[in-house]
Amino acid sequence: MERNVKLFSGTATTYLAEEIAAAYGESLGQVNVARFSDGEFSPAFDESVRGCDVFIIQSTFAPADNLMELLLLIDAAKRASAHYITAVVPYFGFARSDRKDKPRVAIAAKLVANLLQAAGITRIMTMDLHAPQIQGFFDIPVDHLEPSSLFVPYIESLNLPNLTIAAPDMGGVHRARGYAKYFNVEMVICDKQRKKANEVEGMTVIGEVEGRDIVLVDDIVDTAGTLTKAAEMLFDRGAKSVRAFCTHPVLSGKAYDRINQSRLTELVVTDTIPLRGKSDKIKVLPSAELFARIIKRVYVYESISQLFLV
Repeated sequence: MERNVKLFSGTATTYLAEEIAAAYGESLGQVNVARFSDGEFSPAFDESVRGCDVFIIQSTFAPADNLMELLLLIDAAKRASAHYITAVVPYFGFARSDRKDKPRVAIAAKLVANLLQAAGITRIMTMDLHAPQIQGFFDIPVDHLEPSSLFVPYIESLNLPNLTIAAPDMGGVHRARGYAKYFNVEMVICDKQRKKANEVEGMTVIGEVEGRDIVLVDDIVDTAGTLTKAAEMLFDRGAKSVRAFCTHPVLSGKAYDRINQSRLTELVVTDTIPLRGKSDKIKVLPSAELFARIIKRVYVYESISQLFLV
């Protein structure tokens, strides 16, 4: 008997889920969220999911209610006898806390993984984790989507004559090396030192940038402090142009002001998180088609690795 696929969305990611459903060729399922005066809420499916392969689409960016809503939707699907439950989490929040980097701190990424599994998911699909090893926090299949199939064609369309890939910090070296290898170009590293979270104390450049068209690649742009400092420093070292490609546009605090006032030529992001402000320097690449293609391949047990270029 053929299994039915049903796509649902949490309230935070409806804008993207509707596009994913359209690209997949199905209508988005109906979800009702009852809200109480004290702030509590109770989501429910307005249609049967018994025996279905359910895909619940929700990014877990702030506030934490988005994560809680996803957990409740998963629990509701499990209790309604869904056959398989896949959490489609375009942006996996709390991923920056993936280890104990100082005493007496939580490993939030592991805790979130535990919560999602306890709620009842049988699979998780996400885009560009802050650290790839977070996949090991799960004891279920993880489909880790790479943004390369979105970024590479756009970089190619720019026809940059002296392309050089840059890592904004030491943690991003592996990501940058993949792009540098694909384009067969040089790579440079911006080594940063932090006083505390979201505050860069100092930065140095490792590599030659004079006369180069620099493309910085990273997973998250939050306050944009690192990116704008890196762009300033790269221009001071003689770079011809500096563009940044960041998968998840968190863009909190003074991020928009920093980007608008920076020397960045362009900031290219995806739509895993909706933009909260405006900037002529920001370009958004749609990801719905990629997620729809992956969902189709997961449903029919086909390989997904060939869709990624880096």
